[in-house]
Amino acid sequence: MDFLEEAYGLKAREQDEAGSMLLGRVSYQAFSAVWPQMVDEFPKYNAMPKYVVSTYVVSTTLAEGDLVEGWGTTTILRDLDEVAALKQAEGAPILVHGSATLARNLSDAGLIDRYHLLVFPWILGAGKRMWSDIDKPRQKLELVESEAYGNGVQKLIYDVVGFDPEA
Repeated sequence: MDFLEEAYGLKAREQDEAGSMLLGRVSYQAFSAVWPQMVDEFPKYNAMPKYVVSTYVVSTTLAEGDLVEGWGTTTILRDLDEVAALKQAEGAPILVHGSATLARNLSDAGLIDRYHLLVFPWILGAGKRMWSDIDKPRQKLELVESEAYGNGVQKLIYDVVGFDPEA
């Protein structure tokens, strides 16, 4: 697939709009090993406060001593109630990058307001599910922005506008 820079413009916009980043333990450990050295590529991601959700619900426990030095302020959150409190207190959008298990748990708890999706024209077979399979009411999404690129990538941005209690 051809690389088209404009297909990734959403990532630059996310860096500009977000006030902080929320990560699961696995994504935190992967990104913190690389991103702090990528000063030019991820300047705002590197500078923004980070919150790592490390609980038995989301992942195995992460200790303060496991945090990487020099990657900005990082706080460990131990449960989804702490995430909900952060969401209420934070003024700017909170970005979740990677963190598939965390994203599923946030969705199940009704803690996601907007999805930024880049859909690539590939079927990979086995892999991680984007949404869980727990029995819960349907979430209604409203498409607020979309764009298709010449390499087949599609940008889809959805707001979560409510739950369907009849579902």
